[in-house]
Amino acid sequence: MGTLELRGVTKTYGAKKAVDDLTIDIGNGEFFVILGPSGAGKTTTLKAVAGLVDIDAGDVSIADTDMTGVEPYHRNVAMAFESYALYPQKTVAENLASPLKSGRTGNYSEADQKERIDTVTKTLGINHLLNRLPKELSNGQRQRTALGRVLVRPADIYLLDEPLSHLDAKLRASMRAELKALGGLSNTTTLYVTHDYQEALSLGDRVGVMRDGRLVQVDAPAVMWRRPKDVFVARALGQPEMNLVEAVVENGAFRIPGTEVSVPVAQGLDIAQGERVLLGMRPGECKVVGANGEAGSGSVVVPGKVLLAERLGRQTELDIETGGPNLISTVAAHLAPDEGSAVDVAIDLSNIHVFKAAENRDDSLRIGSAAGADMREEKR
Repeated sequence: MGTLELRGVTKTYGAKKAVDDLTIDIGNGEFFVILGPSGAGKTTTLKAVAGLVDIDAGDVSIADTDMTGVEPYHRNVAMAFESYALYPQKTVAENLASPLKSGRTGNYSEADQKERIDTVTKTLGINHLLNRLPKELSNGQRQRTALGRVLVRPADIYLLDEPLSHLDAKLRASMRAELKALGGLSNTTTLYVTHDYQEALSLGDRVGVMRDGRLVQVDAPAVMWRRPKDVFVARALGQPEMNLVEAVVENGAFRIPGTEVSVPVAQGLDIAQGERVLLGMRPGECKVVGANGEAGSGSVVVPGKVLLAERLGRQTELDIETGGPNLISTVAAHLAPDEGSAVDVAIDLSNIHVFKAAENRDDSLRIGSAAGADMREEKR
């Protein structure tokens, strides 16, 4: 195993900085996930660690050893590409065995090879495909084979580039539950990149949200969910995205234009009279209680009408008209009101995030919750 350190890593393609002054410290055996949209610089970061691209500035260290000038095959990293990169003329078994037969990674006995391949293929659900060629596999089976070829051998660092992206939803959920439990993976430092927030939150010991080549926030998943640094991070976590409602501070309350709703300004929030803010509310925390229903203490109630009820199996997404901005709420399917129903939406003040408005909404910084400022300073 080994630590992984990136210090001021920068990689430019033309006028575009794919990675911009990136610094990360990843601990021994840590599973670190980078979450971000396409073009954020995630894959370039992996390639910089693997030595597959020459960085313009900064340095990469693995196991306290500077990798400057070190060729990829001497770095003892194993990388799974989103594009599979399988040997077309070799069977699944031969593809999986290839890194175990390389003199660069150490030669393993036939018994050791079989044991490692059996463990990985059973977990990945491809143990019945060992005699097939890549052309005889589905896209999902090819991707699992490519992932297995990485996990089958020991390495200081595993680099995983969207390894579940071509799997169907059911298999992705199963693989999220099993991936981190793999014997080799659970004991090896791992850098994993994805655009899927569920993968990031379920797999990562820590998560770094990336935007335009920079890490916006790095935290434990639970901390990032409760206290996103800004609107970009808040919107990256959750589907549907967080509701963002413009409000203005008047007489000690956040007034939401177009409605009679006011949210009290808690002590400790750095906010001024007349200042405009964004109030963030996750759809799952916007509780539909029915017209004139019981909201509970410490909540704000927003009256409205259900414009659209989109039934998605066990869950229903409601588009609720409030007289001002519409709200999206998610409720259990059996509790969903009909379209056209009058409802009250109750939101616990501790679940209302307060962001200082910025010209670019994504840059709007969070200053706390409507129930009070966070115990931890958000300024960094």
